[in-house]
Amino acid sequence: MRNISIVVITLNEEKRIGRLLEDLARQTYRQFEVIVVDSNSDDETCTIAESYAENLPALTVHKMETRGVSLGRNTGADLAKYDTLMFLDADVCLRPDFIANAVQKLDDSGLEVAGVYLGSQGLPAAYKAGYSLINAGMFATSFFFPTAVGACIISSRRVHQQIGGFDTDIHLCEDCDYVKRAARTWRFRMLPLTFNFDPRRLQQDGIVRTGLIYLKANVRRFFSAR
Repeated sequence: MRNISIVVITLNEEKRIGRLLEDLARQTYRQFEVIVVDSNSDDETCTIAESYAENLPALTVHKMETRGVSLGRNTGADLAKYDTLMFLDADVCLRPDFIANAVQKLDDSGLEVAGVYLGSQGLPAAYKAGYSLINAGMFATSFFFPTAVGACIISSRRVHQQIGGFDTDIHLCEDCDYVKRAARTWRFRMLPLTFNFDPRRLQQDGIVRTGLIYLKANVRRFFSAR
């Protein structure tokens, strides 16, 4: 059985971090540690996270003074004890068998870096359609120009170290950049699994506007890489 280091990045997530940590505490697979890396939140995120120490004995809460998504993920990877790294956002929801299934898929495929599809259970039809398009795009591009959702990326210590981690100079599509660079050396694929993902970002900016922002960013990324 492989051990997993789960890195969760947070910034003012007091309303959501408890839900994710509860999901992790309910996992049927138990060979993991959880590292919450907080970007100097102004709310009670860290206090709430620390309250789960009894349910998650292998829990570390690390508070950074400098904010940054990529910096947080890289900091968590540096603190990790194990070779398999799972990067999660605080607004992710996981079924109790998610980690067990992910480990099985990784072992069966021999992958060291992989993405996971967005689940849309319980969401309105418009969001289901949007998530389906995103998933289709991630599947189609996985064979020649990998993209992934940073809310759930699985990697390994040697992959992470070889590519120098997440690029802290990139503030949009840093997750796609990570898997693209990893795929130059390591085979990347999407695991046939889903995780539920809070649609708040789509609600804030709208489905169409959010889609266009990421489409433009990835088109620019595609041509700049050629």
